[in-house]
Amino acid sequence: MTTEHKASASDSLSILSVLTGMYEAESRYLAAGGPGSASFDLLAPYFAPDVVMHQAPALPYGGTWRGHDGMARFLLAMAEAWASFEIGEQEFLATGETAVVHTQVHARTRATGRELAFPVLQTITVRAGRITEVRPFYWDTAAIVAAMTRP
Repeated sequence: MTTEHKASASDSLSILSVLTGMYEAESRYLAAGGPGSASFDLLAPYFAPDVVMHQAPALPYGGTWRGHDGMARFLLAMAEAWASFEIGEQEFLATGETAVVHTQVHARTRATGRELAFPVLQTITVRAGRITEVRPFYWDTAAIVAAMTRP
């Protein structure tokens, strides 16, 4: 194995430790009451101050969210859209500065009470031990919007 490959393996382990730490902190954040109740300080160490989150524009919480303040507002928007959003099985693939996380979600909308199960695939960039960019890809944004819309 060349030095370059060893560095990549080490980087992958570092990215995975950042991600598993962030998901554990997210669980503590939600257990403490989540958006509007818990402090974003539980999650802040995992995100760069200039982090960027790109959500699909069609979603009620769609758009680009920037910085720690943007992430805190994004979590509040998610809480307004979902009565529950449970993270199920996750698979991680990390190479270089990029990780791909495949997550199974079971959620219930706040507006209609409808339940959905769906996968989300995220590309996440980690630099200097902190998440700098997140791009989630939902399997079917139209189904999510339809479930949130009252007839």
